[in-house]
Amino acid sequence: MVAMAIPQLNHAPLSLRAPRPVAASARAASTGAFPLSIATPTSPSSSLKKKVLVPIGMGTEEMEAVILVDVLRRAGADVLMASVEPDLVVEASSGTKLVADVGIDACADEVFDLVALPGGMPGSVRLRDCEVLRKITVKQAEKKRLYGAICAAPAVTLMPWGLHKRKQITCHPAFMDKLPTFRAVKSNIQVSGELTTSRGPGTTFEFALSFVEQLFGGDVAEDIGQKLLVPAHGCYQRKEELNKVEWFFDQTPDVLVPVANGSEEMEVVMLVDILRRAKVNVVVASIEKTKQIIASQKTKIIADTSIKDASKSTYDLIILPGGTAGVERLQKSRILKKLLREQMEAGRGYGGICSSPTILHKHGLLKDKIATAHPASIGKLTSQVAEGVGVVIDGKTITGRGLGTVMDFSLAILDKLYGHARARSVAEGIVFEYPKKT
Repeated sequence: MVAMAIPQLNHAPLSLRAPRPVAASARAASTGAFPLSIATPTSPSSSLKKKVLVPIGMGTEEMEAVILVDVLRRAGADVLMASVEPDLVVEASSGTKLVADVGIDACADEVFDLVALPGGMPGSVRLRDCEVLRKITVKQAEKKRLYGAICAAPAVTLMPWGLHKRKQITCHPAFMDKLPTFRAVKSNIQVSGELTTSRGPGTTFEFALSFVEQLFGGDVAEDIGQKLLVPAHGCYQRKEELNKVEWFFDQTPDVLVPVANGSEEMEVVMLVDILRRAKVNVVVASIEKTKQIIASQKTKIIADTSIKDASKSTYDLIILPGGTAGVERLQKSRILKKLLREQMEAGRGYGGICSSPTILHKHGLLKDKIATAHPASIGKLTSQVAEGVGVVIDGKTITGRGLGTVMDFSLAILDKLYGHARARSVAEGIVFEYPKKT
């Protein structure tokens, strides 16, 4: 099974480098990711297209659903996100609107290699009460094909269907008392025959990579984990802050997250979900002609508003998600360029993750700043950059390395907005290991 550990905060001196020519500093996307410990050999059938069902309903945990879909698609699976609601548009637990690929009825006669249930409340109840999904999942178990559930879903969805019997099982800590005591296991991932269960949003990368390993083999899981920059113990320093200033607001902070076709859906959803859990007012704004965007791994997301309408307000913080195609589109937005320039001139906060710090650099927002970015993009920054650091805060600017550091990145923002205790509380709620204050 995929073995991962979250690294502890490292207080070693920050390693900086001076600017390099872009061509000389470009590196592979997987540089710096600690290899995953996987003993399973690649399956002979790993080249075959595997079919996966990820059902969603009103109140589904969006991080869990989107990470599952994204990671499995990267591995080469044919993933269907199916709505158990009358409509394909589903509002998830923290308000993100996802557009399913199909309705669940269209899946009734399909054969899946894997059925993976995200959690969230009341999403897990909505899944439980869907008779079509129940029949699909029961048949999956009877045929000895892979199935799994995370967060609340093992207790709320699988147990009423009787699919936990004779299985060791885990779930979100808040629902552990619902599980049979002699079968409950307090582990991030529990594989028991065809059933795999996990604890919450903070363990979803492990959950998804476990399925990649089971479907495609260890080599594929290791490769995907490295490309996602999934952290492993001792891999890199989690966070560094320089030129420390207070981020103080006398009202609920307003944060703008601009998105485009090709934006990285995992980054958008994790950032928005975590900030909203702390009651931050987050506005997701599309720079496209419609509020719906098609993200990098084909997940469809409906933004809250358009960038034109969003530009009528001011924000305490503007955060740019990555995704190569999305970054190219964001970079061309004149409205966003104007908003970022005004943000800097007014002394308000801004930041980016993955490849998006290159937008900040191009627009002159990283002058005299120390930053980080995805290993494949960091060479494009001609300011000083922090080597081997997941998240860098310089004054009111925050930058992050990539997908595997988004939770740290988002919690670092909460730490600055509300303090360490609030960030740690949110981390505990999503079952993510967050360092104690030192």
